[in-house]
Amino acid sequence: MSQPATPADGDIVRDFLSVADLLDEPQLARLYAYFDREGAATVKEAMVALNLSQGTAYSYVNRLVDTGVVEITHDEQPRRYVAREIDLTVTTAAGEYTITPALIDAVGRRETDDDIDTYIDRHGVAGLATALTYAVSRERGETTHRLMADDLDISPLAAELILQALRPVVTEQYAIDASGGSLDEIDPADTASDA
Repeated sequence: MSQPATPADGDIVRDFLSVADLLDEPQLARLYAYFDREGAATVKEAMVALNLSQGTAYSYVNRLVDTGVVEITHDEQPRRYVAREIDLTVTTAAGEYTITPALIDAVGRRETDDDIDTYIDRHGVAGLATALTYAVSRERGETTHRLMADDLDISPLAAELILQALRPVVTEQYAIDASGGSLDEIDPADTASDA
């Protein structure tokens, strides 16, 4: 017998459905990510930054406000909007992953980055969440594309491509130096002294 829904359960379902829209529509995810990165911003600023038409921008902002993932910071004109923090853990048959603003940002780049688009097509959003975790570790210098490839049973090339594609997301969303984990920046003289 099912348990009656509580107000907290309703909040969880509403949050999940709101986030599901972001993961399903890359343009909504891009707009959410813009407000998350910029803090309080106007629709006009978002239109210019994301190259959106006025009608599309206002329609998307209204949808994000209606679902509760973006809030109006004040009612004076022009209105400013800010993204609400999202931290939702989802359990699927493929495993458990957490939906964060960084993951939503990565999904939003799907339309403009073929490597992210291909990776999502092959591994789903859950796979992208896992790749994002590896991308953070890579930028911190804690892992390499080869270790990721071995762990996930994908080719080293596929691992390198998605890590490079996710690099801008990591450097914008996390407090990590952009030069953190790239193997391209290791001085060969440093490795010669280890031999």
